[in-house]
Amino acid sequence: MSQHETPLFTGLREHANKNPLQFHIPGHKKGQGMDEEFKDFIGPNALSIDLINITPLDDLHHPKGMIKKAQALAAQAFGADHTFFSVQGTSGAIMTMIMSVVSPGDKILVPRNVHKSIMTAIVFSGATPIFIHPEIDPELGISHGITPDSVEKALNQHPDTKAVLVINPTYFGFAADLKGIVDIAHRFDVPVLVDEAHGVLIHFHDHMPLSAMQAGADMAATSVHKLGGSLTGSSILNVREGLVSPERVQTILSMMTTTSTSYILLASLDAARRRLATEGYTLIEKTIRLANETRAKINDIPNLYCVGEEKLGTSATFDYDPSKLLISVKDLGITGYDAETWLRQNFNIEVELSDLYNILCLITTADHEKDTMVLVQALSQLSDELSHSKNEEIKSIPVHVPDIPVLALSPRDAFYANTESVPFEESAGRIIAEFVMVYPPGIPIFIPGEIITKENLDYIKENLEAGLPVQGPENADLKYLKVIQEQVAIR
Repeated sequence: MSQHETPLFTGLREHANKNPLQFHIPGHKKGQGMDEEFKDFIGPNALSIDLINITPLDDLHHPKGMIKKAQALAAQAFGADHTFFSVQGTSGAIMTMIMSVVSPGDKILVPRNVHKSIMTAIVFSGATPIFIHPEIDPELGISHGITPDSVEKALNQHPDTKAVLVINPTYFGFAADLKGIVDIAHRFDVPVLVDEAHGVLIHFHDHMPLSAMQAGADMAATSVHKLGGSLTGSSILNVREGLVSPERVQTILSMMTTTSTSYILLASLDAARRRLATEGYTLIEKTIRLANETRAKINDIPNLYCVGEEKLGTSATFDYDPSKLLISVKDLGITGYDAETWLRQNFNIEVELSDLYNILCLITTADHEKDTMVLVQALSQLSDELSHSKNEEIKSIPVHVPDIPVLALSPRDAFYANTESVPFEESAGRIIAEFVMVYPPGIPIFIPGEIITKENLDYIKENLEAGLPVQGPENADLKYLKVIQEQVAIR
């Protein structure tokens, strides 16, 4: 097979061109039974391949034909032994990855700055997380990676560990020494699972961090839709044989996946893989150059700092993806959310995320210099306006990151325990039974089973007051938190 082929996308188009008489779902039948305004907007081509797993089109749950060929081409492109397509996003791939290797009571090493999908999988599986604290950047107020030394120490303390999970790269683009971590874990015969949600491009250019498969990891959930050109909700799960059973992975993936799989999403994965495999290097070269030029221009703007390779040099910041523009705005005396709102209202610019101190802008293969020049112009105007509007010197916002709470109960036990709702202000000292996070990026402030601290409650209030999207609790306005019900002694 050639990487120029698209067996799934091509097969769907050929089937649509035959224009068969359909007596199967979906009920709109090529758009004929659909709302006219929506149909006209979407267009006939997309609707013609919105199909279902009939025999000629293969079945994601038991692939034997065009899906099997498309997945084999993806495995070849990403250097994996097997690649599985996901229409449940990278969250579905991550949950499959974890639940394929751990069972109730099994230990899994995870960084504390993980995405909520990882903790969800731990709740579902009943595994016990052994947290490794990531390195905190006191200048930016973000978490970086975990180090090989911390992984080796944890494995020595917990030799019965069943898996090690690593984020590579982080949401903000930094990568740890993944090869070092893989080598250590494999000495213990422990598989390494990689959350590669923000790293689809790194496999296709040598000026990027090592990808999971290049580093010898055993599994990687890789989001193609985030940066690689496929449609939202489409991702892949790459697997290396040896410490992981691909048959088990297929079984768990099938359990986690709808039986009404989206062929539009699957076809977009097939086409995106072709583009990355055949044109990726050239496209990513242009993207890196554009990002670096934009970074340099932003760093010429007073009171703004766009992070670069000067942050490298530790085993937690071993490498980085230069296409991520992490811009610190705290020296303007405003929060990242303030900057996000200003850019939206004044320049119609939408950023990837904002937090208390930064905004994150992604440069992808879709961007051109005319786009980044608007961003630079907008940031320059923001800086000018704030400088001239203040009669006194701008006061930088001090950075602080609260300590990670203590885990007192397994996340699964806490999630399924008898609970009660208590006022937010009175919850300190109790064991929380739900997630609390700012999304994006979706890294929990609290996970079920942790002891609530006043410091972290204050941090939540600080995010709320800044306008950031705090999510997770059943009580959406956060006046109450669900906590483990305390037992009263019988007298």
